[in-house]
Amino acid sequence: QVLLVESGGGLVQAGDSLRLSCAASGRTVSSYVMAWFRQAPGKEREFVARIDWSGASTSYPDSVKGRFTISRDNAKNTVHLQINSLKPEDTAVYYCAAGWALGVGVRDYNYWGQGTPVTVSS
Repeated sequence: QVLLVESGGGLVQAGDSLRLSCAASGRTVSSYVMAWFRQAPGKEREFVARIDWSGASTSYPDSVKGRFTISRDNAKNTVHLQINSLKPEDTAVYYCAAGWALGVGVRDYNYWGQGTPVTVSS
């Protein structure tokens, strides 16, 4: 089992950048595929980034490709999400997730953090 804690969210202006972090405790993150999801008010939780066990392979939906970058440091048991050129539509709670398979659905991930809110003002 792994415990995930996100940080780095906040209130920013459109065009700014943010770096979200996910710190893991318990089992090492190198055992898991790691991902970030987000959930805006009144909307379903959506996939925004995924990284494989070694960090060699990443995946993003077209909606964020080119602006979002996921990375991991297995030695430090952390995962990061760099978000550039923030837009008001990026406003959401961002969640870190861990799983055992390369999936993009909520059901593909077994462990979740509590989320960190990001608000982008225009």
